[in-house]
Amino acid sequence: MAVIRILTWNVHRCLGVDGRISPGRIAEVIAEAAPDIVALQEVDVLRKRTGLVDQAEEIARALGMNSHFHPALRVLEELYGDAILTTLPSVLKKTGSLPGRPGLRTLEPRGALWAEIDAGGIALQVVNTHLSLVARERRTQTDALFGAEWMGRADCANPVALVGDFNLVPRSRVYRRLSARMNDAQRAPGLGRPKPTFPAGFPVLRIDHVFTRGHVTVRGVTVIRNEVTRVASDHLPLVVELELHPTAPDPAEPS
Repeated sequence: MAVIRILTWNVHRCLGVDGRISPGRIAEVIAEAAPDIVALQEVDVLRKRTGLVDQAEEIARALGMNSHFHPALRVLEELYGDAILTTLPSVLKKTGSLPGRPGLRTLEPRGALWAEIDAGGIALQVVNTHLSLVARERRTQTDALFGAEWMGRADCANPVALVGDFNLVPRSRVYRRLSARMNDAQRAPGLGRPKPTFPAGFPVLRIDHVFTRGHVTVRGVTVIRNEVTRVASDHLPLVVELELHPTAPDPAEPS
């Protein structure tokens, strides 16, 4: 058994609603939450608009973590995408783009990255993503994530955590399709009412999620809402504490 804390946060390129760009402020919030694994969305790397800073590396360095980054968008040397940071041993398994819908104008390219993380001897598969604002694209992208190139791969074995900004509210069809295949951490027994994460100043929508698969017990869920997080990004950070159990062996196999 292992207990780990995962934090997922759309950091809005570290641009707060107060107009201030501050990877340091983001890192301070994360440090106080003391997660083992951090999933970030909307991260700028070497972009002029945010001062040519590698935000993923700067935040990771401040936290004493290793980082994996995938650019969903490239403009010459400028990158924008998602990151997984962790203090634990990790291996980047896959990065890639997620499909749009043919004939449908894509508002922004979307992608995902998958890292295998050694959580106390248990191999936890963590997939971080940021889905489209368009419902038809979200459906296509979710299907891709469950397909043979991602979580349908044999080496994406349980336990698995699929995390990020899904732009999905629980009443949507795509959310219902996803939650039929995985467990929504905020819906775990004994946790009380699920908490919204967007917009940060007055959260009313629950669009940032942690879904789990396999022998996983959710021990706690926190949405960090304070004076700093209300302005540091347009989303609030979601923290989930998970108890991981080794996958039970197949009875047909020798123990």
